[in-house]
Amino acid sequence: MHGQASHGGPGFSVPDLLGIDPLWFATGILVLVYAILISEKMNRAILAMLGAALMVILGIINQEQALAGVDANTLALLIGMMVIVAITSKSGLFQYVAIKAAKTVKANPTGILIMLTLITAVFSALLDNVTTVLLIAPITLLITDALETKVFPFFMAEILASNVGGTATLIGDPPNILIGSAAGLSFNDFAVNLAPISFVCLIVLTGIIYLANRKALAQIPASASARIMQFDEKGAITDARLMVKSLFVLALVILGFTAGHSMGIQPGTSALSGAALLMLLAYGGQHAEKQTESVHHIFGEVEWVTILFFAGLFVIVAAVEHVGLLAMFAQFVIDITDGNLMWTAFLVFWASGILSAILDNIPFVATMIPMIEATADTFGPDKIEPLWWSLALGACLGGNGTLLGASANLTVAAFAEKAKQPISFLAFFKFAFPIMLLTLVLANIYIWLRYF
Repeated sequence: MHGQASHGGPGFSVPDLLGIDPLWFATGILVLVYAILISEKMNRAILAMLGAALMVILGIINQEQALAGVDANTLALLIGMMVIVAITSKSGLFQYVAIKAAKTVKANPTGILIMLTLITAVFSALLDNVTTVLLIAPITLLITDALETKVFPFFMAEILASNVGGTATLIGDPPNILIGSAAGLSFNDFAVNLAPISFVCLIVLTGIIYLANRKALAQIPASASARIMQFDEKGAITDARLMVKSLFVLALVILGFTAGHSMGIQPGTSALSGAALLMLLAYGGQHAEKQTESVHHIFGEVEWVTILFFAGLFVIVAAVEHVGLLAMFAQFVIDITDGNLMWTAFLVFWASGILSAILDNIPFVATMIPMIEATADTFGPDKIEPLWWSLALGACLGGNGTLLGASANLTVAAFAEKAKQPISFLAFFKFAFPIMLLTLVLANIYIWLRYF
């Protein structure tokens, strides 16, 4: 694979024409895309689409390979849940949850922040982290609007909690789904091996978030809290029938996430099916013209910038994977430890942690899986389980390192952008990267104590 731009049929390839290894072209485009992304001089959807287009036009991969690299399940999950959230929000359900949650902690701003952090982590373990932030982010904007405070500390807490919570279970984070199916590990295996350290990381994370924000949040005037306490949660529900329909569909979709995996039904299928069903229940009774108008309006609420950014990024990473860059790195990780299982586990863990902060963790994990399977010849098939847990912990916790590390991060960033309070790459990095390193250190200690 390395060094050859292979094609489905006779094709045009600039690297072949110039006699240059396609690896250099693909790596150059990847570095350029990330450099411009960090500078924030160009919209990320435009940038990712241009990068993806260059990979195909230069002949590094062909169109079939580009399309095969796009994770349709992730895109379907995002679109489906965005539609469901958009329709559900019209019933007033999220306003109700927001007011109820805030009043439970007497509208104390720090209490609200901690409560949202914990709710996000628990939901991320039971659903998946992208769905969770899609449900929690609109609630958070309502609360921060009422408190007349910036949404940044709240969104940061939720992003970090979603990735830590998602680490705990098989369905919490996409890399876990990949690892589980490749290694034949069950939902219970993940819960027993990863939930304890996820819980420890969550406690530490909550403590840091409390210490980092308590002074700023304490300055919010009591009148803002009093304003929230005067809200009428029942009055927030504007369409009770739509709320019942939305909750019914949401329950079905969640059932699809938890039970569907064993039947081979992907979360994306459950989400898109739920979106179609909810549109039918909400708008099916309208006459044709009004129905078209309603559906058109709802699709207008989908964050297409995020969807197209993901699609482009998947193609770019598929090209980098195709020319052998990721496989070379994975092989290097295995070779450098010279057959020592513990050091192999640590290296897999730190490599996946740091690289998952820079690249999307899904393609990296997909490349590492065959590499870890290959180590069974050295260590024995029954001995390599610690490598799977090292890979899962590194990839999931590493997702907190930068804004690009995990799907949930970019999903929340899209809400922040829509609310005209964008989260910059550097602001995210300054706050999140040290916390990610701390959770990686804790997880490394856990791997050593538990398996070695």
